[in-house]
Amino acid sequence: MSDWEKSSTARVTAPARPRKLAKVPFVELADGRLQGVVSSGSDIERVYVSSVAAGTYAYTCSTNNNRPCGGARGGFCNHIRALIVEAVLQYGAERVARYVKAESASGEPDAQSITAAMTSARPSPGDKQAAAPVFSRFLRHLAYLELAPTTAPLPEMQWFPQTRAVA
Repeated sequence: MSDWEKSSTARVTAPARPRKLAKVPFVELADGRLQGVVSSGSDIERVYVSSVAAGTYAYTCSTNNNRPCGGARGGFCNHIRALIVEAVLQYGAERVARYVKAESASGEPDAQSITAAMTSARPSPGDKQAAAPVFSRFLRHLAYLELAPTTAPLPEMQWFPQTRAVA
């Protein structure tokens, strides 16, 4: 076990398969959406915050400074497609399909069949306000990566007040 796994109080689940973080550094199934941060293919300093709502498949994709993605006009852009592929690597196809409520026609889901099921529903653009909290969580995760491994408590991770003083 690595140091961060030993010092974590939450159960750490291994990814379904290892993945490279250069293209999609952050992906999560949260807030009723598949969402994450995807690197730009043309500008190293630009990232896109992409999301797909579970059930309705309403999608959003914009830059980290809220400029709309040029490829997400009328359907899923390449950023959203890359996000789906990386989510399948991170969480497994069954879990992603179950979370976003995408039924696979071929039975056994994979990234391509999940994407096909969602795009066949002809989703509409979603709420653009979702990008800010996703990008904020991504930046918070980056800050934690810079910390040295420790078993000492982190003040910002102390969600519940102490009930008694430690002697």
